[in-house]
Amino acid sequence: MSPRLAIVGAGVVARRVEKRLALAHDGRSVVTVDSRLVDLATSRRLDGVDVVVLAQQGPHHPAAVALLDRGIHVVSVGDQVHDVAALLEEGDRADSRDAVLVVGAGMWSGLTGLMARHLAGSFASIDEIHLALHGTAGPACARQHHRALAGTAVAFDDGAFTSMRAGTGRELVWFPEPVGAYDCYRAELPAPMVLHRAFPQVERITARMSANRRDRFTSRLPMLTPPHKEGGVGACRVELRGADASGARMTVIGGIAEMVATAAAATACAYVEATIRGSMRPGLVVPGEESVDTTSILRD
Repeated sequence: MSPRLAIVGAGVVARRVEKRLALAHDGRSVVTVDSRLVDLATSRRLDGVDVVVLAQQGPHHPAAVALLDRGIHVVSVGDQVHDVAALLEEGDRADSRDAVLVVGAGMWSGLTGLMARHLAGSFASIDEIHLALHGTAGPACARQHHRALAGTAVAFDDGAFTSMRAGTGRELVWFPEPVGAYDCYRAELPAPMVLHRAFPQVERITARMSANRRDRFTSRLPMLTPPHKEGGVGACRVELRGADASGARMTVIGGIAEMVATAAAATACAYVEATIRGSMRPGLVVPGEESVDTTSILRD
């Protein structure tokens, strides 16, 4: 019997998730729900649903709570810092309902977290993780990118979280071709919070986002031009620093270049498949945590 799956959202990532899941499962068992029109806590459209992918714009925390209280597994691709922080505190709720809650299951921080865990196999110990992202998925993602450059950046440094002004800390980052090199800056991104849950022993975790001069100068203003229906080829880069078995310092870098919506949808769907297989324990799951079969999810 095919599992019943639902997608909340109507943007480019949600549509790509729906298409991918419909191809992998009975298309009749995959439904799309608009959270603006339906009460997720009571809607009969979600009766019997096993897993819901939250891919709508705006906060995911209220929707996740409503679904977890119904005992439904939740996979969230949300990337707003305060929203992700709230989701990270719902592990006990998910565990008590025997449900899985995957936080940050998109390209950012989902795919980067999986890549970090995969690369970590080359080290005896890791003390630094540095992430960089280029590109956006759909219009909602572009608006979030715009706001992130005007917010407060978060990093984990020497055992504590620190806050810095977004749009600072320029660093030239080389992404995989055909993207190439871009200046990247601190931004209001949840990745350091998420990866700290997966790598609590790491002393330093940073995240940067590509931006040009216009992006930075206009970040505190409304967007000057409407965003494209979908961005071009994006990329992410993961850099780990640590030591090998002999104690020698080493650095390993991994990355991908792909349409952001495609990478985000593929990552979310891989977590859906892992949830269906029952390979993740109930409770909070963050990308890259050691207890999850990272290789299997990356292969999916």
